[in-house]
Order: sequence, then structure tokens, then C-alpha cells
Amino acid sequence: MNKEKGKRLRLSADEVELIHQSRAQSLDNFNNNTSLDIHLKERGIQKKDVVSVKHWQTMKGDNRFSVVTKEDSGVDLSTMLGKINTYIEEHSPKYPNIKRRKGGEHLLIINPADIHIGKYSHKDETGDEYNTEIAQQRVLEGLQGLIDQAKGFKVEKVLFMIGNDVLHVDSVYETTTKGTRQDCVGKWWEHYEIALDLYVKCVEMLRKVAPVDCLHSMSNHDYQSGFHLAHSLKAWFRNAKDVTVDAGVSYRKFYVYGKNLIGTEHGDGAKMADLPLLMANENPTDWAKCPYRYWYLHHVHHKIKMKWQDSKDYIGCSVEYLRSPSGADSLHDRKGFCGSYKAVEGFLHHKDSGQVARLTYYF
Repeated sequence: MNKEKGKRLRLSADEVELIHQSRAQSLDNFNNNTSLDIHLKERGIQKKDVVSVKHWQTMKGDNRFSVVTKEDSGVDLSTMLGKINTYIEEHSPKYPNIKRRKGGEHLLIINPADIHIGKYSHKDETGDEYNTEIAQQRVLEGLQGLIDQAKGFKVEKVLFMIGNDVLHVDSVYETTTKGTRQDCVGKWWEHYEIALDLYVKCVEMLRKVAPVDCLHSMSNHDYQSGFHLAHSLKAWFRNAKDVTVDAGVSYRKFYVYGKNLIGTEHGDGAKMADLPLLMANENPTDWAKCPYRYWYLHHVHHKIKMKWQDSKDYIGCSVEYLRSPSGADSLHDRKGFCGSYKAVEGFLHHKDSGQVARLTYYF
């Protein structure tokens, strides 16, 4: 053996640590392996923002990375929501009581489904422009349109359905809760602030009509962030005696108005055909008292058709999916999931005779 070539350097523990520290100061790709570069580029992460990287390979040889950025390293729940919570604490207004005429006998349901604040769609690519500004404009315009359509009815109460993918992503990496990458405009915290401001404006508009009950639905794009958003809205209106917010984590929610039993969920959970029995099983007392029973679902962004029907009448219960005001992004356009009517929808339920009117505002 050639001792000159085979000689090994013996390093002390301190010397090894110095080498590790030196390597950690740079992310230069010495081995000409571009996998990490591609991973960072696809996720819009700058190398200067990377704190640490863990790398491993699957049994098939595919590279996997776990990247911690400067933004991540200092972010926990309290930090993420700190600005919002401070904003609410400093400005949780005391809303004056509104004098209303007595004798209303209708429930007005307002359901701006699947708003997807933060979604980005360019007209040149998809034929459909969509961003945070358009999202806000459509919801507020649609909301006023539904209020105008309901003016001929004596409204006693408003049910404002919130959640249902109001936010497009649920992480700093522009992914849904399960990690699916999305086309986004703006930052995650901007989306949150925009959504809260939008919901506050909506509730302020609706409480001029009648007392407002808000009902939050958990959803797949923003399972965590949407939950926090509902709690922020609840805190905002904590001083308003005519506004309630159900911000609970239950996936299926129920609401009773007179002889109406209304169920809602995002629409990606239980099978459509199972919902009537679930309603009866989970609410046996209300099921028995209410002869008019309805499910309002979301998620698919259009009127789902069961054997060419816009809704499905099961024994003892009607189930219906709602339209969305949001546009199709690049992926949905390529897959052909586009072209459906964009709208905000609402319903009027009479206290004693069930659903009596359907309201739709198209864009």
C-alpha cells in the first residue's frame, strides 16, 4: 500500500465542528446535483432564506427534502396570528343595536361558497382572470345582489355560511392542508387579513337586514387557517348582541329554524347518499320536529348533477351543491374543470313551510 497516498488525516472533534460550520454557511451545490435547486425553485424559496435542509431518498431512489426557512424557524401559532389578534384587540367595535320591525317569518341563507382568496388565474392562460381583488369584489357585489333579491320577504334571521375554502392555501409553501401546491398571488398572511376584512364587511352588511348567525364549515384547502379565521371573526363581533359565530371544529354542522333542519359540510366528506341518514342519526330530536330538511354542500364549484338533476331529493331530505364565484386556475383549466357558471347563491326558508325561494347572483 502506498503510504503517501493512503495516509488519512486525523481531525479533532473541534476541527470537525469547524468544517461543519463552514459548510453550513453556504448552499452552493458542490456535487452538481440540481435536485435541491429544483425543489427550492418550484416552491419559490430563495437560498438565502434557507436555515436547514434534510435530504433522503425513497426506495425508488427519488429525492426528498425537508426545508426550514427563516420565515418558518420563527413562526408558531401565536406569531402567525399575533398581528391579527392585536388588530382585533385594538379594534373590536361595540355595534349599536338596530331597531327592526317585528313579525319576520323567513330565514335568509347567504352562502358565498369556495371563494379561494389567494388563488391566481391569468386570462391569457385560462381565459379567466382571478385574484384577491376580484374575489373580494365578487363576494361583496354578489352579497348585495342577494340582499336586493330578498327585499320582498320579511326576514327574521340571516344564516351566513362561512369557511368552505375561503382561503386558497394553508401553509407558507403555498400548499393546501395536505400539501398540494397551488397557483397563488400574494402571501399567506395577506390572504388571511383580506379574508377577515371581507367577512367583517359581509356581516356588517347582513346585520342591517336581520340578526346574523355565522356557521363555519371546515374544508380541505384551509382546514387550519379557516378554523383560526372563524375564531378571529367571532372575536371581532363579540360585542355585537345580534351576531353569533359557530367556529367549532365539527365537520358537519346543523341549524334549526322553525320547522327547517339545515345541514352543511364542505362536500368532500361523507358520500352524498349517506347524508340524510347521518342527519337523522346525529340529530334525532330535530329530525323528528322538523319536516323540512336540507343539506347545502360545496367543494365542486358548480351545480352537481345526479342523473341530470341540479339537486337530489332523498327520502326525507334534499341535498344540493352550490356554485362558486372563483375562477379556474391553470391546473383545473388544463384538466377541463372549467366553464361552469360563477355565482353566489342564497335561499329563503319560511319558518313553517320550508324553502320558498332560491336566489342566485351570476358574474
